[in-house]
Amino acid sequence: MSVRVVARIRPLLEKELDKDVIVRADAVEEGRPMTVVKIPNPKNESEEFSFAFNSVYEQTTTQEELFTAEVAPHIKALFQGLDVTIFAYGVTGTGKTHTMRGGLRLAERGVIPRLLSNVYRRGKKIGKDTNGETTVNVALSYYEIYNDKVFDLLEPPEKRTPSGLPLREKDGKTIVVGLSERSCEDLKDFERLYIEANNNRVTASTKLNAHSSRSHAILRVKVTQTTGDMVRESTASAIDLAGSEDNRRTENGKQRLIESAAINKSLFVLSQCIDAISRGDRRIPYRESKMTRILSLGQNNGITIMILNLAPMRSYHLDTLSSLNVSSRAKRIEVREIENEVVFKQPPRTNSGTAATAMKRQPLRPLANAHNVLSGTAAVDPAAKASDKPIKAFSVYTDKGAKPNIAPPSRVTIKRPSDQSDVLSSRPSKLARPTQQTLGRPAAAQPSPQLSISAAQIEAMVEKKVAEILENRAAVAAAAEAEAAPAPQSVTVQVSTAPLQSQITDEVQRRLEALERRIESDSRNDDARSDGLRCLLQARQAKERGDDEGALHFYEQALAYFPGQVKLLGKIERLRAKLAGASGKIGGDSSSGMVAMDVDQKAAVRKVRHTAREDDDEYHEGTEADVEDDADQKPVRGKDAMSQKTKTAKKVWTEVDGDGPTSPRTRQLLNIINSRDLALIKGLHGFGSKKAQDLVDHLNLRGDEESSTVASLAQLRMLPGMGSRTVERAYEGLVSVL
Repeated sequence: MSVRVVARIRPLLEKELDKDVIVRADAVEEGRPMTVVKIPNPKNESEEFSFAFNSVYEQTTTQEELFTAEVAPHIKALFQGLDVTIFAYGVTGTGKTHTMRGGLRLAERGVIPRLLSNVYRRGKKIGKDTNGETTVNVALSYYEIYNDKVFDLLEPPEKRTPSGLPLREKDGKTIVVGLSERSCEDLKDFERLYIEANNNRVTASTKLNAHSSRSHAILRVKVTQTTGDMVRESTASAIDLAGSEDNRRTENGKQRLIESAAINKSLFVLSQCIDAISRGDRRIPYRESKMTRILSLGQNNGITIMILNLAPMRSYHLDTLSSLNVSSRAKRIEVREIENEVVFKQPPRTNSGTAATAMKRQPLRPLANAHNVLSGTAAVDPAAKASDKPIKAFSVYTDKGAKPNIAPPSRVTIKRPSDQSDVLSSRPSKLARPTQQTLGRPAAAQPSPQLSISAAQIEAMVEKKVAEILENRAAVAAAAEAEAAPAPQSVTVQVSTAPLQSQITDEVQRRLEALERRIESDSRNDDARSDGLRCLLQARQAKERGDDEGALHFYEQALAYFPGQVKLLGKIERLRAKLAGASGKIGGDSSSGMVAMDVDQKAAVRKVRHTAREDDDEYHEGTEADVEDDADQKPVRGKDAMSQKTKTAKKVWTEVDGDGPTSPRTRQLLNIINSRDLALIKGLHGFGSKKAQDLVDHLNLRGDEESSTVASLAQLRMLPGMGSRTVERAYEGLVSVL
């Protein structure tokens, strides 16, 4: 059976005129019921569109006539076990809520009150006809879908959660988790609950409707018939859908726009589902909206009735045409009329003596892999071991007089043999479950072995492995030469492997010594770095207090930990100039070993600072001094700055290329590099922690001979990790020192 679609044209309102009516009902033949809706073409009003439905009701149709003709005949099917679904569809302001709910007067009651009245009346009749053997119970669930979130209308709004109630699938049906269900004895209980729940529903006023529904409301009436041990359940669902809105006509505000977007989205998904079903698509987009997921049009079993509400006015022309198109496709959806299965009550189980004598049950066997057996306090209780009664692995009822004494079998743990060395073979194994023989012994009495490997053992293992690899390579090379050469030469090859072995051992020893020096230098550098940072922090605090002399003292102490730091040197020079006063002379301290800088050197310092701020921030991993440019020291601008930069760059490239004699800056830079002191090399401009460490490691591998020293900037530039840019920046960083 297909979905039954009926159309109802609402009557005119007070301000509406008859001349604006464009929708009318018509019959296929004279004397037949009206089943056609006619509406003019919006592009050419001389043409008319006709839409055929199961029934069409004019403006003069009353609530009772609609219910008697469309809903009342299906009450009998509801009590026969079929599910009935009734929902109202249409544009906002077309009378959907009036059709489903109705008014307060008896003649204006809608589909829902009349449905419950007929359910109670038929339930009483069934009980009377069966002389009380069949009882009918009615339970209600009422909820709304507001902004695509499900809320229970039978609960007060204070108990609502912002996310709403979740949906789940069970037995092929969509259910709302946590939805309350209230039992109703008669029509008075229903009216009390229904009025209270409708007050919790969200409504608002728009330009087209003074009491517009802002949510989809769903009422589920669960009818349960009990006859002895037979139970039959069926459900009647009455759905009042919110109407689609054109925000250009409703003039909605911010909140109303959000609600309108959610309503239009759900109705659009509903039309997509109807189109997909009518086309026979395999995928139906039910899950794109909670309303379509609950409605499940075409997937539910039973009877489905769709009431299309229409407004006859010209102002609703396009909206009415869209509703007619969707509804005409919905009537082609097939619904299976399947009765709900009858459920029989299960009699309670009895453990009488007569039943035990008739049938003997076999006692259960102990489980070999039973969990939680003899664990907890029973496992360590010494009284349990001394007791004559054994501990059971389970407790069951048996039909025999005496219970068998069954003790759990002991478990033997078989360890897998290890093929590792003695150092690694002492790893702890998994603890076996306690057995009957080990119940009385505490677990803490057995010390567990610990894994410990010293640094000397690790170094010995590394050296041994490297030696083995090199021996294998030498043996392979010797074998290849032996095959190519005559037999007497093979003895010479074998004899010559001894010096090779000693050479390999010396190389491994040098690498290990370089590794030890690197570890020791890292530990010293970390301590020095922390002390230097402490001095920088104290200097900054003294400067914030206004104590320039104290700040200068702490900065000079920090210079010992960060030698050659350009920003720190500039900070010290500015503090000295500030303390010297208006004379402009920069005082020198004999203990610091610093000399006054000329104009060219100051310009070079500012250039190095600018380059460091833009290109490199790697000094000691972010431990540079916080240097701020004071207001009284203005940078050189214009042609003088350009000439100073050109002059400094020319000097640098002359020194790097080695065209002239070696300058003091070059000698100092090479001395710092050849000293292999990690702290001094990290203090050079452009040398971070990683680059300095790589340079020291490379120099250590070259050895301590004079040939391994760096004699010129050209040789320094050719080292791995170096380059013209790095050497140039390190060279420029020494301007402020000399």
